[in-house]
Amino acid sequence: MLATKVHRKQQIKSPLNYIGGKTKLLPQLLPLFPREINNFVDLFCGGCNVGINTEAKKLFFNDNLIFLIDMYKAFIDNSLNKTLWHIDSRISKFELSLTNENGYKELRNTYNSEKNPLDLFVLVAFSFNHQIRFNNNHEFNNPFGRERSCYNPAMKENLINFIICLKENEVNFEAKDFENYDFTNLKSDDFVYCDPPYLITCGTYNDGKRGFKGWSEKEEKNLLCKLDELDKRNIKFALSNVLEHKEKENVILKNWVLKNDYHVNYLNYDYSNCNYQVKDKEKSVEVLITNYEPSKQEQEYSLFDF
Repeated sequence: MLATKVHRKQQIKSPLNYIGGKTKLLPQLLPLFPREINNFVDLFCGGCNVGINTEAKKLFFNDNLIFLIDMYKAFIDNSLNKTLWHIDSRISKFELSLTNENGYKELRNTYNSEKNPLDLFVLVAFSFNHQIRFNNNHEFNNPFGRERSCYNPAMKENLINFIICLKENEVNFEAKDFENYDFTNLKSDDFVYCDPPYLITCGTYNDGKRGFKGWSEKEEKNLLCKLDELDKRNIKFALSNVLEHKEKENVILKNWVLKNDYHVNYLNYDYSNCNYQVKDKEKSVEVLITNYEPSKQEQEYSLFDF
């Protein structure tokens, strides 16, 4: 039996400050999704903000950053109390604080040698802007967030709610490149959401300098071909992207939409407050592209009471 969307009273917030996260866009995005979803695939899950707030029978999260996926799996495999204890014990052992950079670097060295998945979360809590960054040797190399980043009560509350939600739902995590993801078992009542790196914007996640695959016109075209294949099988999809950014336009994306007569849903959001944004504050044309027309009922659906 298919799960049916219900009115949530509270948004589940990711404990991660993931670049390109869709937290602010959720009230606009989710009403555009199908009202009944069997299997939901979040192909570029990142901080999981979209998937964790989507009503579906099963949730499938995928990201090519294997260390991120390992951390999510550890959240599920360990008890909530064990996870919280591990975080507290690491903070105590390395004397982590807003000012102890040496302690942060010691933990970073420990993580890079041992790769304990829960240590990654502790590092993120005290790293610059709570961000995740690796070098070409797959070593975590984000700098210390002096006087800015720490494991604060809000992050702890978000983590607890996030883990509880993961454990209460049927979820699956995979670390695959999107080109190798297996869509063969999907059917017409399933739904694929894509939030890939944006071709015409700048971000550390798509520069190809983290030891993980970057994003170029080749990847852009390959993803669009994958979505065309889903459409031919009557599988619904939604693609988050920007058609224009500053003085650039994504011609590949625009031509693809016109060729296939897909639906463009314009969203009200810009990245002027993000730390990686350019100086002139010019807005992007942010869209959700779907191979179905959201019904009037879906467009009027109010997800959260803020």
